[in-house]
Amino acid sequence: MTLVQMTTAVSTGRTIVSVEGVSKEFAVRGGEPLRVLDNINLQLREGEIVALLGKSGSGKSTLLRTIAGLIPPSDGIVRYRDEPLTGSNPGTAVVFQSFALLPWLTVQENVELGLRARGLDPDVRRRRAERVIDLIGLDGFANAYPKELSGGMRQRVGFARALVLEPEALLMDEPFSALDVLTAENLRTELTSLWGSEDFPTRSICLVTHNIEEAVLLADRVVVLGANPGRIKAELTIGLPRPRDRRSAGFQALVDQIYAELTGADPAVQPEATPLNRPLPPASVGGMAGLVELLAARGGKADLPVVAAELTFEVDDLMPLVDAAALLGLLEVADADVYLTAEGLRWASADIPTSKELFARLALRHAPLVRVICRALRRSRNGRLRDSFFRDLLSGGFSDAEANRQLAIAVDWGRYGELFDHDAVDSELVLGDSLVLGDTKEG
Repeated sequence: MTLVQMTTAVSTGRTIVSVEGVSKEFAVRGGEPLRVLDNINLQLREGEIVALLGKSGSGKSTLLRTIAGLIPPSDGIVRYRDEPLTGSNPGTAVVFQSFALLPWLTVQENVELGLRARGLDPDVRRRRAERVIDLIGLDGFANAYPKELSGGMRQRVGFARALVLEPEALLMDEPFSALDVLTAENLRTELTSLWGSEDFPTRSICLVTHNIEEAVLLADRVVVLGANPGRIKAELTIGLPRPRDRRSAGFQALVDQIYAELTGADPAVQPEATPLNRPLPPASVGGMAGLVELLAARGGKADLPVVAAELTFEVDDLMPLVDAAALLGLLEVADADVYLTAEGLRWASADIPTSKELFARLALRHAPLVRVICRALRRSRNGRLRDSFFRDLLSGGFSDAEANRQLAIAVDWGRYGELFDHDAVDSELVLGDSLVLGDTKEG
């Protein structure tokens, strides 16, 4: 039996939650509905940990909230123990990325919140909360307030608040991403120990993560989601015994295979690229240049997990740079290996003026938001447009924070290629004087 198998099932346990043909669309201001999930089929079964893994735009958190019954699907159905959900899922509890503790309540009071909402007797609430507080390693802190706790301790309170409800399925939305590396690693190890203990009050865990190694460390099954809209690309069974050794050949083989699934092209036909369905990866020009230089120094090819380990990063930390460079045609990805293209090799060896010109041409050709900004500025009366104009356009598919981030990335790329600049005083984007603007077709 191989360590990784394409699969539709991993556990013989009974199904707790079933997601059947679920799609989700959100209304956007002045535009077509934004489709976030597309025809998702998934089961959470007794006795397994499932990791939902995907890049930005894959709808991981939306799927988790749909499972929890916090948002209804646009199409399809979610069932708990074969019964369709009509509201919140009574068999689940959620641990969020942000600690979301009430600062005026003690640890004990925060943990009891869900039990209070269920109308349980105060003595019952107290006993159940005390038991979970001890289980999760918070004994001695029951009367402390959130401001007195470290980030790791506050997240323990989040775990305790969910576990005290004794959910059949514990749902976790990137619960370790707001913590420092050592604290996160410690909590992962403790969660693995708790999962194997008889006292753990839940039968299944569903974890949202963007971290490949985290998924392999914790999960029995990894569900890889494609993006824009989110759809299941692959399900992989993890056949390694716990505890798992990151340094083992089997572990690295799993990381490599999942990385290949995560970065490979979706089999579905992709729509025409627009700023909304092909967002810019969060990567600076300097970061991309550094990655390209590293690859050029290795002969134009490298195993990405090896590069990440040498830099003391995780593979996931390099993925935005890889995605951005791949979007621009500077590199290609095959399995866990990355290769510089001819354009990438040219960019790595070019002098500064040539590098800027080449980057400008690639950005106009492959980065929809950069292309749209340049086109709009060229058609404006004086080569200037308010930055709020572009934010409003982006708000049709992104939150305000993400719209701002997309515009900031585009400005960074546009400035380097001398395609356009940002006038912070007048809050305007200003057309640049790059020669590329005069002789390159935009689209």
